Amino acid sequence: MGTNLKNALIAFLTPLPSILFYTSFLNNHPLLSPISSWCNHHPLLLANVLFFLNIDVLFWAISLIQSSNWMIDVYWTVIPVMLLHYFQTHPASQFDLWRSRVAVALTWVWAVRLTHNYFRREKWQWGAREDWRFTDMAQQYGKNWWWISFFAVYLIQQVFLIGVCLPIYIIHTVNKPCNIWDIVAIFVCLSGIIIAYFADTQLHTFVTKNEKLKEEGKPMVANLDEGLWYYSRHPNYFGEQLWWWGLGIFGWNLGFTWSFVGALVNSLCLAYVTILVERKMLKLEYRVEAYKMYQKRTSVWVPWFKWSLNQVPKEKAG
Repeated sequence: MGTNLKNALIAFLTPLPSILFYTSFLNNHPLLSPISSWCNHHPLLLANVLFFLNIDVLFWAISLIQSSNWMIDVYWTVIPVMLLHYFQTHPASQFDLWRSRVAVALTWVWAVRLTHNYFRREKWQWGAREDWRFTDMAQQYGKNWWWISFFAVYLIQQVFLIGVCLPIYIIHTVNKPCNIWDIVAIFVCLSGIIIAYFADTQLHTFVTKNEKLKEEGKPMVANLDEGLWYYSRHPNYFGEQLWWWGLGIFGWNLGFTWSFVGALVNSLCLAYVTILVERKMLKLEYRVEAYKMYQKRTSVWVPWFKWSLNQVPKEKAG
């Protein structure tokens, strides 16, 4: 069996323990009767238990066997969809049907877009490589990486993913009529998906052209400075943040101000990732000068007009 097919099979089989447990719970399987009452009354805690056992522990064990943490990237696009349908079908759920249907549609569109971008970037391969940040961390921590990875790669994902999906939980916990703020939330979510799609597509086109130039022995283009990337250094991150903050508006509108906590944590994480990405860019000799100029003139996240060199703020000029 080829590596690609083997990894695809692993990816499809790995979430089965949680899926089988949950379907058995919904069908009132007699073996689960001792804990069925607890499962009925604690949907969010049950989601965290299943996440811990099936994602944190099982994914981590597989990563040790394969010496790669590739699978968590694939499931970043899948887990929100799984959580969405879990919260929607849980016996304790209550919700406005229209709002729930909108949340389902939006989340599926977001997930399909991000999944497509992942496999397009990975040349339609399953597990061909892990995120470069994990590779760097493995080199940094050396022989201790095997246990540090449990916390740095998997347990932290539970904080992020459960956190950003809290608005989806809230949507399926409160049954209130829709209002204008739901329209605002839909607009922000859709704007985020559209911006991220075009930003990632423009980046993919740029990278593909540079790979072809490299194969032909021609000089590569130093920097992407067209389309959305003309107005922002990281428009894909900006679009992704809009999506999660838009979901937060749904939860806030239902009376839960803390629904923005996940989006805030995600934004702080992306701020750190932005620093790492830009440091990596400046390590590539052929693009150093072009990228430094790009940094001086271009907004970090929020798309905005270029600064002329005379208008560059002092902190940016550094």
